[in-house]
Amino acid sequence: MKVDLFDFDLPEERIALRPAEPRDAARLLVVRPGEGLADKVVRDLPSLLEPGDVLVFNDTKVIPAQLRGIRRRGDATAQVEATLHMRTGADRWLAFMRPGKRIATGDRIHFGHDGNSCFLGQLDATVLEKREGGEVLLGFDLSGAFLDEALHAVGHIPLPPYIASKRDDDARDLSDYQTIYAREEGAVAAPTAGLHFTPDLFAALDAKGIERRFVTLHVGAGTFLPVKADDTADHKMHAETGYVSQETADALNAAKARGNRIVCVGTTSLRLLESAARPDGTLAAWSGATDIFITPGYRFRTADALMTNFHLPRSTLFMLVSAFAGLETMRLAYGHAIKSGYRFYSYGDGSLLFRA
Repeated sequence: MKVDLFDFDLPEERIALRPAEPRDAARLLVVRPGEGLADKVVRDLPSLLEPGDVLVFNDTKVIPAQLRGIRRRGDATAQVEATLHMRTGADRWLAFMRPGKRIATGDRIHFGHDGNSCFLGQLDATVLEKREGGEVLLGFDLSGAFLDEALHAVGHIPLPPYIASKRDDDARDLSDYQTIYAREEGAVAAPTAGLHFTPDLFAALDAKGIERRFVTLHVGAGTFLPVKADDTADHKMHAETGYVSQETADALNAAKARGNRIVCVGTTSLRLLESAARPDGTLAAWSGATDIFITPGYRFRTADALMTNFHLPRSTLFMLVSAFAGLETMRLAYGHAIKSGYRFYSYGDGSLLFRA
């Protein structure tokens, strides 16, 4: 499909730089294909679901994966930035480096030279491989838990580019850019639909008899990359790792069997379930890497509804929601959201989409 089909104009002032307070006060656009739109707020969610429905959350936890450092090559130095996006070993991470032209295989990178460092003042790595699009494989001098500790000391929360271009990360982002149920460290981007949930909202969902189940997909920085191809067939997705437990698989299969709905909170949960599903839509325990790319025409096997934020034009995520609810439906929904003052992107408002 032509990528131009997924383009739209978004006024700059619609991009949210901070989340709603409290989180569940964010607006929620309910989209029922063929039936229309309804303006709600996130705390209305229990009234929109039925007892026995199951919400599926991604419990990945964002790590401080934005690193600033100095590249040394002989006597020559240059300032560089790395955004880690996928761990491949105890001491190895795939990362996007900027500026990519300053990086070569064999370079030594010294991170943490901003007065915020540890381990004798630096966290060092070697560029083991250089790949396309500024992607590299970094081999760190530290490994395992020691590397994790160093990342927390020298790293920054990797805010999305459309926020980071307008302000620096700060202490508020340490909590704002993390779901209240995050527990499995490894993401470099938050599963942002989950940012709307509060303990009070969880209590209201419990009182309604709506189940909660958790999966893990470690969101990578590739989620922010623009689609540069003219046709979706030419776009390459970056892989992300995740897993579904047998307990969660059994619970979701049981919900389907009794006629209840599976409601994915976030596109990451949906992509993981679709990666793990058998051809008949049932689930079993699953783990691995997925680079699934969902565009209109895809036949969904798992979720009946999707709660998600508002996404960038020409992005793989807008393509996914267009596949889920219909491209024309989503064009109308986004047009309504822009006209009605909804706040967009990671810290913005949400939508509840029912499957076309």
